Amino acid sequence: MTKKATADFTKMFQDMMGNFPVDMTAFEDAFKNQAAMSEKFSKVALDAAEKSAEISTKWTKDTLAKAGEVTAAKEDAAAYTKAMSEFASAQAETVAENMAAFAEIAKAVQTQTVELLMAASKDFGAEATAAVKKATDEVTKAAKKATEAAK
Repeated sequence: MTKKATADFTKMFQDMMGNFPVDMTAFEDAFKNQAAMSEKFSKVALDAAEKSAEISTKWTKDTLAKAGEVTAAKEDAAAYTKAMSEFASAQAETVAENMAAFAEIAKAVQTQTVELLMAASKDFGAEATAAVKKATDEVTKAAKKATEAAK
């Protein structure tokens, strides 16, 4: 019995793909651009997280300090009521201030994100235009060569 030779499709595909010119610079540029964009977005997120943590830490310290005043021993029952009322009033004011501070952080993040997206869109448009121009030039050159070869 004779053994039939089996075609090596892996080798065939490697040879076939090797014959196609592939410009890896486009992939490398895309990777670099994506990495740079990710770095910028990460910086925005980390800055916002840091500012939020600072606000939260300060808020906690202030609340604990004021809670200490509420829990301090008083001479009469009315002093406890007064201390609790002052604590609640101070907390309401602190909540409003801190919520406004968090809103400012969110607003800044939103603004920075929109700016980054607009810049990325502009860069992408410029890159797409350059790629189309390059492809058009290559097709034009190939057409000229084919025309000259046909003469």
